[in-house]
Amino acid sequence: MANQHTETELQWNTPETLRALLCELVNWESRTTTEGEKAFPHRLAEKLKSVPYFEAHPEQLELHDAGLGRNSVTALYKNHKAQDTIVLISHFDTVWTEEYGALEPFAFHPEELTVKLHEYKDELPEEALTDLESGEYLFGRGTMDMKMGLALHMSLIEKAASEQWPVNLVLLAVPDEEVSSAGMRTAVKSLVRMKQEHDLTYTLFLNGEPVFSQEPGDLREYIYSGSIGKIMPAALFYGRETHVGEPLKGITSTFMASFLTQRMEWNNVFEETDHGETTPLPVTLQQKDLKAHYSVQTPYRSTALYNVFTMRRTAAEVMELFEGIAKEAVRACESAYTEVSEREGISKIGEIKLLKFEELMDYATNKLGEAEVKRIITEVSGDWELDDRDKSFKIVDTLMIECQELAPATVLLFAPPYYPAVNTSDDALVQELVQLMQDKATSLGTEVSQIHYFNGISDLSYVHYEDEGTGWKSFERNTPVWGSTYWMPFEEMKALDAPVLNVGPFGKDAHQRTERLHIESAFVRLPQMLETLAMHFCGK
Repeated sequence: MANQHTETELQWNTPETLRALLCELVNWESRTTTEGEKAFPHRLAEKLKSVPYFEAHPEQLELHDAGLGRNSVTALYKNHKAQDTIVLISHFDTVWTEEYGALEPFAFHPEELTVKLHEYKDELPEEALTDLESGEYLFGRGTMDMKMGLALHMSLIEKAASEQWPVNLVLLAVPDEEVSSAGMRTAVKSLVRMKQEHDLTYTLFLNGEPVFSQEPGDLREYIYSGSIGKIMPAALFYGRETHVGEPLKGITSTFMASFLTQRMEWNNVFEETDHGETTPLPVTLQQKDLKAHYSVQTPYRSTALYNVFTMRRTAAEVMELFEGIAKEAVRACESAYTEVSEREGISKIGEIKLLKFEELMDYATNKLGEAEVKRIITEVSGDWELDDRDKSFKIVDTLMIECQELAPATVLLFAPPYYPAVNTSDDALVQELVQLMQDKATSLGTEVSQIHYFNGISDLSYVHYEDEGTGWKSFERNTPVWGSTYWMPFEEMKALDAPVLNVGPFGKDAHQRTERLHIESAFVRLPQMLETLAMHFCGK
């Protein structure tokens, strides 16, 4: 296939022009939940209009509502001789920048920041200082995670359209990946619609997340044939209040919480191993009591939020494990409480109950009526000062306040977000592509290893969903904000059944002040690797 355009006619086809594109994208500040995140997709769409193909086909460049004034962007290059379609996935939101301190004004200016850091050498960790002095890295917020992935996809689709490659490409750039993935969750429905409208066959979902180290000091480069899952079982502990001068008249929620947290932290019951890789152990992400102010009233309502990684387990299976551990915790708490009661010669205030949120909902609906329960959920969900985690706990707390006869009790629930694990390592196409990428990397003077589960959590979780039963129903029924401020398009996710792969640039220290991108990997090797991958679908 002869090139119809020379390199000089393409905007982003050299290391220098690609670097300039990345710096421009990083300059467009787009921290999650900011006005910059809202403005970014509009600027991106305007940028893509400079590609002649999209100037000629503006209808194939779309914005998709992602809620709260945010939008995703899709750009479809369609070759009418092809049905095979690669979906190029990236996110444009970044985490915040407080950790940069005096350097914060430079956080979104990679060239300036990389120069300025030489004045702050004594503040840099040894490895970051070595990389700075090597001249092999470009520093800045979003350089690694993950605007370089977007820049690479823009370069690829520009070249494919210019040279009329016989393959279809959908560039998808989404907001909110760093918090709740609202961008990707809403974009799933758009992808299903586009598939039908344009008669596309989705052949591969290709993410551009950067390489994440497997351990401190890891310098190896990877490609990923799956993405680890993340789910957050949580609990509200409702005790019995009393004055600190009469401690035995009540039971503190902090006392109750301690028994479950000790059993959840680092519990290898949740550990999964697949393809020789093992999930990190669960940890507590948050634990607090709900007293708004200091007083001598004992804390009687507390919450705990736990992080669990998954590979094969469904939400239903995680809840089953969680409930089993919670039963152990309640028995241990009861035993300790009984021992104190007998020692002090006092009567217990009651047995500690254990129930799931769906059971609390049934009880509250029977007592208060369906309309009142809906009113409570709607009122709490409408409080925009609270995030989805806080809303989840407040819904449970409000219902328990109306049903105090259940106390003391532990209520189990799920808190958003939920990232189902995805893995297509055994897919024949993925195996071909992994080998192709490894061979190409070798020809470029480096080595790339395969990892079966991307350990940074990614939007690939929302495609190729394989739950054959109703594993997700447990998540729906036990997530208090389900259907109001949080949802997942499970049926549409199942419809997007093409395999997944993540091929991205090498970098270090995502979400840290020293976030940086390897220049050779990003601007020299990855463009060639991605072009080789796309050409695999062109019969070349």
